Amino acid sequence: MIVNATTDGWEIIYHRAHALLAAQLAGQWQRKNAPVRLYETLAAISHHDDLEKEWEQDHLTPAGTPRDFTLITDIDVPMMAQLANNARYRGRWVALLISKHISRLNEPQRGKLAELDEFLDVQIENQQRWQKELGIEREDVDAAYAFMQWCDRLSLILCQQQLPADERWLEISQGPDGRQYSIMQRQDRLINVQPWPFENHQFTVNVEACNLTQVQFHDCQELSQALQQADIKVLEWTFAEN
Repeated sequence: MIVNATTDGWEIIYHRAHALLAAQLAGQWQRKNAPVRLYETLAAISHHDDLEKEWEQDHLTPAGTPRDFTLITDIDVPMMAQLANNARYRGRWVALLISKHISRLNEPQRGKLAELDEFLDVQIENQQRWQKELGIEREDVDAAYAFMQWCDRLSLILCQQQLPADERWLEISQGPDGRQYSIMQRQDRLINVQPWPFENHQFTVNVEACNLTQVQFHDCQELSQALQQADIKVLEWTFAEN
């Protein structure tokens, strides 16, 4: 989960909600420049964080505060395998993109755990097989995954409150076209991206967040119960070309 401190507690955004925001952003991309198999790619984007189950897992720091996902260092191969396997039920293209996402996040850990190395080898084999079976060029696969990664990164910038103050620009990442994109929030709160990649000149996206007024928790069950009972607020961002 994504954890932001507030004046009286915590703002919690579930990872699945962040993924849905990423899919909203993907749906705004210019149709003429969209990657191949756009709607299946949208499905991969919206489900790429389905392994996160904040209501079941240990998401407390040693101090008893909600633990942001960036503080989690455990390597859970069975959970990653479950995500990869479940993606196959949505089709090989969705499974291919999610498998590439798993690989990108975990390849830097290769060599630390034999079980992980074996799992990563299987992902590479699957990716190569699915690409061949689907008859899609490697460049198209890479462009679609770059698109997925771009939308994921932009969603995280919004959810993690990373927009700089004073109309300063922040680099997002390379898009599917290989170009570098940057984001800036104007004084009137409208958000601009350059170069502008979207279909419409202005649009609004949103995500739901849980508002916790309790700062510390005795155990994970108490945190889970607080999340289920928390007030829900809708966070919105409006993008404008000019």
